[in-house]
Amino acid sequence: MKTLSEWLAYCEQLHPQAIDMGLDRVRRVAECMSLSIKVPVITVAGTNGKGSTCAMLEAIYLQAGYKTGVYTSPHLVDFEERCRLHGESASSELFANAFAEVEQARGDISLTYFEFSTLAILHMLSKAELDVVILEVGLGGRLDAVNIVDADCAVITSIDLDHTALLGNDREAIGFEKAGIMRPSKPVVVSDPVPPESILTFAEKLGADLWVMGKDFNFSGDKLQWSWAGRGRRYSGLAYPALRGANQLLNASGVLAALEVMRPQLPVTAQAIRNGLAMVALTGRFQIVPGEPVLVLDVAHNPHSVSALAANLDAMGFYPTTHAVFGAMADKDLAAMFQKMLPLVDQWYFADLPLPRASSAAQLVEFWGQLNTRKDAKAGTYDSPQKALEAAIAAAAPTDRILVFGSFYTVGGVLQNGIPKLYAKHLN
Repeated sequence: MKTLSEWLAYCEQLHPQAIDMGLDRVRRVAECMSLSIKVPVITVAGTNGKGSTCAMLEAIYLQAGYKTGVYTSPHLVDFEERCRLHGESASSELFANAFAEVEQARGDISLTYFEFSTLAILHMLSKAELDVVILEVGLGGRLDAVNIVDADCAVITSIDLDHTALLGNDREAIGFEKAGIMRPSKPVVVSDPVPPESILTFAEKLGADLWVMGKDFNFSGDKLQWSWAGRGRRYSGLAYPALRGANQLLNASGVLAALEVMRPQLPVTAQAIRNGLAMVALTGRFQIVPGEPVLVLDVAHNPHSVSALAANLDAMGFYPTTHAVFGAMADKDLAAMFQKMLPLVDQWYFADLPLPRASSAAQLVEFWGQLNTRKDAKAGTYDSPQKALEAAIAAAAPTDRILVFGSFYTVGGVLQNGIPKLYAKHLN
């Protein structure tokens, strides 16, 4: 019997392409497995905010007493993070058994690493005794392996430019791909405040029950609390979600709309909503780790999420020096990401990432050098995020801040031994 790590190594060799958009092969294997999820399913697509939306839905349903199953990707440290049952990562043994089921069913059908693991996780979710399943789309929506499951409610978060080689070069094309998770006459919640027209048109043609931010639901807030109103229901005096960042109210607002449309099947109390939002946790989403210096972890890896990160950093107040550990994939819009961050970062620590589609630290520092106009900014290269972080800690003063961002792999690279807690040199 293979272990999970042996299965993952095996899956990496199976298919000639890392990404192969399309559902035919996955559907055929799913049919051979008689794969079927019998409980309500909420599928979440979008460019940014998917993970936060899934985490809030999970936290609230858990507080309401429901047995939840969640699939998210990618993981930060351990592959098991991709499937949570009742709020806990599934065991590696459960994963290994599910991979064996997929292998037995697929015959000579070739599957990518993502497709193979998606089928395994869907199998795990179908066999667990659950009340609700929450699925995060990996890439796009229409042709993503997750989309073989019919959603009872689709949630589409903010849409921006990312993975343009696969999804299209503008928001309209990308919106069309995300809209593929909708189903006829089923509800779809769009939490992007300015959604691409392609999403609205798709919903109308399909006859989906469309909930649009600003029309079917909205939110308002002051410094202490916020309120939400939807079709026929409102919540006031809500505490801000435990996830930090200005954009989390958009995500939370979409979550409350999704809870509302699912109310006939999965009723929740106002108290469960309050408790869930207060207790939700998600590593690496504008996560501030107190210490000296302070540490900020953020998986922001495209211009839109980096723009939100810049605004959130700005709102933190004054720090004498900001040190940034940065690693990124080669297909990202690095110029736009750097333009947002160059004014905020004083010292850069560029890191190699352990996969072929990543930019090397040497490429990153060269690209940064072409854009940087600050005489006082410095940069260095390191062969891993951990080494880069160690260099930043050695250079930082107690009152500085250290930021780690650019990719799930960058943040995951500094979390291998848990969340680092920084103590200033004068305290040692």
